[in-house]
Formats: sequence, C-alpha cells, structure tokens
Amino acid sequence: MSEQDRELIGGTYQARFGPTVKGVSVVLMSAGFVAIAFLPGIPIVLLGVLLLLFGGGGLAFLFTLLSGRVALRVDRDGITLGGFPIWGYRRTTAFVPWAQITAVVLFEQRVPDGPPMPYIGLARREGAPRLPVIPGLGMTRVNAHLIPHVPPDIVAASRPINGWGLDRAQLIESVTRNAPEVPVLDLG
Repeated sequence: MSEQDRELIGGTYQARFGPTVKGVSVVLMSAGFVAIAFLPGIPIVLLGVLLLLFGGGGLAFLFTLLSGRVALRVDRDGITLGGFPIWGYRRTTAFVPWAQITAVVLFEQRVPDGPPMPYIGLARREGAPRLPVIPGLGMTRVNAHLIPHVPPDIVAASRPINGWGLDRAQLIESVTRNAPEVPVLDLG
C-alpha cells in the first residue's frame, strides 16, 4: 500500500480503497473463472453463473479497488466509516463524533474453511443514532453465527477491512491523540 493510501498527518489517520495483494488476487481469480466460462462445451447454465457471479463480482470489486474513496478516517472530530463503494457510497458512509464513541473495536468474521475477514467497529454510547448499514451487516442471525464474539450493535457499526489496508499502529496513534479516553480493543 502506498503512502498516499495511508496517512497520519497532524493526528489524522486516513485509509483509502485501493489495490491490495488480496484485492488484486480476487480480481485475477475472478478473471480466471470468467475465462473458464468460455471453454468449449461449458453448459449454458454454468456459463451464466460464472459470468454473473465471477464476472459481475470481479468487476464490482475492481471498481472498489480503483475508487480511491475514503474507507476510514480518524481525526479530531471523530471517525468516518467509509461506505459501500459500489452502490450508495454516500448513503452508507457514516461519521461518528467522539462524544458517541466508547471504544474502537477490531475483530474478525470467521467462516468455515476460509480465511478470516477483518473488521473495524465502534462501540457507541447508549441512545446513539443508528448508522447506515453496509449490505450484509444487517443479517443479524448470520452475523450471530459468524461473529458470535462481538456484540450485534458493534457489528452494525462496523466496516470490513476489504479493498483497503489498516495500519494498526497509525490507527492507535490517531485515536490516542484525538480521543485518549477511547480505547482500541482487539477482539480477534
């Protein structure tokens, strides 16, 4: 990840969507499955599934990587959780002032036979307004199974660290400089 993607200037930490090793791997894997779809003798149903799932998904993820939008911003006013870059970035971006935050929480979603997906979430004061939800984070039953070690209100106020990278040291430094009373917790 380049210096322009992660910055800590005057106590502000910002991470942007951009190419990562994992992200480029996903796009290349999707392109490979799309290429398989055009092999001779592939059934039309499989062709459709491969094109829709891997072609569409790969293009959507490529757009995410190339968007350069803010994924996370920590500054003197609070924390901005970037939205869903593909559809509705503005609608799903959330700014949370420090007065509403009781902790910054790092955790992982675990799926059987797959790599964990890292997340950053916010523990917020009771009565804080509901944040816009990224598609998939509102699936309470599924999340209770995949992320049982994290309270549902933190999951609802979280974003996956996918299509961008998190520099934990810079995050902790920025939170400490801007809101020393707010801990950064790692729930694994």
